[in-house]
Amino acid sequence: MADDKKHETPDAARDEAFAADGEAPAGSNGHAGNGLAGNGLPDPAGAAAEAAPAGGGDAAGELAALKDRYLRLAAEFENYRKRVERERSEGAVRAQAQLMERFLEPLDDLARIADFDPETTPAGALHEGAEMVERKFLRAMETAGLEAIADAEGKPFDPTLHEALTTVPAESEAEDDTIAQVYQKGYRFKGVLLRPARVVVKKHNG
Repeated sequence: MADDKKHETPDAARDEAFAADGEAPAGSNGHAGNGLAGNGLPDPAGAAAEAAPAGGGDAAGELAALKDRYLRLAAEFENYRKRVERERSEGAVRAQAQLMERFLEPLDDLARIADFDPETTPAGALHEGAEMVERKFLRAMETAGLEAIADAEGKPFDPTLHEALTTVPAESEAEDDTIAQVYQKGYRFKGVLLRPARVVVKKHNG
């Protein structure tokens, strides 16, 4: 019997000792349920299996948080866009209302002139009243940013400010491409050309 004990291998002796303590030998199935391989080193397969559920849960939570943050930012941006559009629209309406307010007084004057009886009102009075209304309208429009293009009669033709309706012969070469007559005034609004001055241009054919 003693000889049998001598020929037992170390693994057999270890298994017998574990059996006596009621524990499963670590080498019996490659790991002892603690992520260790039979040689006492970490078992990659066992460790990954234990860590996977926790890691997957964290990723899913982070993804949900990012999605919620994205939806909140998208909603805030949409609200901001609508507010800016509303404020821009309201600002444009206010600016137009202020411009219209400037025209009310000249409009009242024009209405009074229209009520004159042409049979009893002298033509001179009507003419004077019309000029007064014109001046008031121009003053209101200039206050808003309207600018009349300067009278260009006798000055060189400028295609950026003038539109040639027709031409007339020039008496000398020096008068070539100069403006003979302003047929209709031109206007700019805050530097933007609204309408070029419509003019008659001199042309020298010599």
